[in-house]
Amino acid sequence: MVQKAKILLVDDRPENLLALEAILSALDQTLVRASSGEEALKALLTDDFAVILLDVQMPGMDGFETAAHIKRRERTRDIPIIFLTAINHGPHHTFRGYAAGAVDYISKPFDPWVLRAKVSVFVELYMKNCQLREQAALLRLQLEGGGGKSASGGAKEAAGLLAELSARLAAVEEQAEALSKQLDDESADAAAVATAAHLERKLTGLRRALDALEPGTGSGATSLPSPN
Repeated sequence: MVQKAKILLVDDRPENLLALEAILSALDQTLVRASSGEEALKALLTDDFAVILLDVQMPGMDGFETAAHIKRRERTRDIPIIFLTAINHGPHHTFRGYAAGAVDYISKPFDPWVLRAKVSVFVELYMKNCQLREQAALLRLQLEGGGGKSASGGAKEAAGLLAELSARLAAVEEQAEALSKQLDDESADAAAVATAAHLERKLTGLRRALDALEPGTGSGATSLPSPN
């Protein structure tokens, strides 16, 4: 069973964090608070997150600087970041958000339904990636040895796992395609489109590795890439 996804909420104002929790509670995931950029970076050292909601205007380390640190770390560079800001400085300010690595940039006050829908897309992708990783690990065990089972029985079970893993990956690929279309429809910013393209490249790598596990393709030397 895949555990609940963690969503990191970063804002220096407690009332804003409370509002975000109220909006996202319907997703039934684990919401983690951070009241500063430094606190967010500390949380990212130990936990994995499906998505980060990051306030731009914070004292000390602001959202842009925090995002820059997140993107420099190997462990966290691919976590989606949604910037939230109470000030709209125009296209240049928005572009700076995308340039810092954001997948979206939302001005306050925002539509709660829209924000919840955007976050749910990344949570769904994260959960499916976790399921893929677990299935891949189980498949490797089956391919490396039957654990005392007959060769035919082990091969049959491995083939079943391979088929299930392929089906799960197809579902993630469909989600990624929908996300790409959504970004194309909602924003023409190159950085947002590039983020979706990056996700699609990751999925292409997973598909290529999965295809290599098919019988007769040298599965023993193949390893699936990390979804992050």
